[in-house]
Amino acid sequence: MTTVLICDDRRSVREGLTRVMSAVPGVHRIDCVAHGDELLARFSRQPVDVVLIGTQRAVPTGVEATRRLVAAHPQANVIVFGAPDDAGSIAAAIAGGARGYLRWDASRPELVAALAHTLASTAVPTPRTPTDPGVQLTERELQVLRGMSQGKSNGQIGRELYLSEDTVKTHARRLFRKLGVRDRAQAVAHGFRRGLVS
Repeated sequence: MTTVLICDDRRSVREGLTRVMSAVPGVHRIDCVAHGDELLARFSRQPVDVVLIGTQRAVPTGVEATRRLVAAHPQANVIVFGAPDDAGSIAAAIAGGARGYLRWDASRPELVAALAHTLASTAVPTPRTPTDPGVQLTERELQVLRGMSQGKSNGQIGRELYLSEDTVKTHARRLFRKLGVRDRAQAVAHGFRRGLVS
């Protein structure tokens, strides 16, 4: 039976995620805290199997809570959740020790898979896997991925690389296909896990 601790400063998010998680088979107990200090105190007092930490664009609290918890308790299994296009927050949380991430609108099967893989001490999988795990990105694709990891728009990346926005989108689609991901957030998270960006 799995125990889950949810950390987010928005009451509506905590309540909504609790409802969703309570329907996931095998979840035995769900507790909630609002802030990083509460999270550390609660986990220190009574560790849980999985910690879900919310992230918000341009709000560092979720990423900071992830870093603090993993620094104090390296064994903590952390999954961050947030907007699928918030690559910056997701990438920072992965770099801070989170095992993976979930979109706000993750389906029940995705939740089940994320919990199972996290408890098995493996990275949370992206919905698809690369057909060739040894595939290499071109230098241009790596440049685009690095720009994404810094939270830059396609237009900003294009201006820095002297490329049109359409050309950046083409490189992005190619690197998504090579990495076996669906969007920027998944690409950045995958890039951090594989050491393609730092």
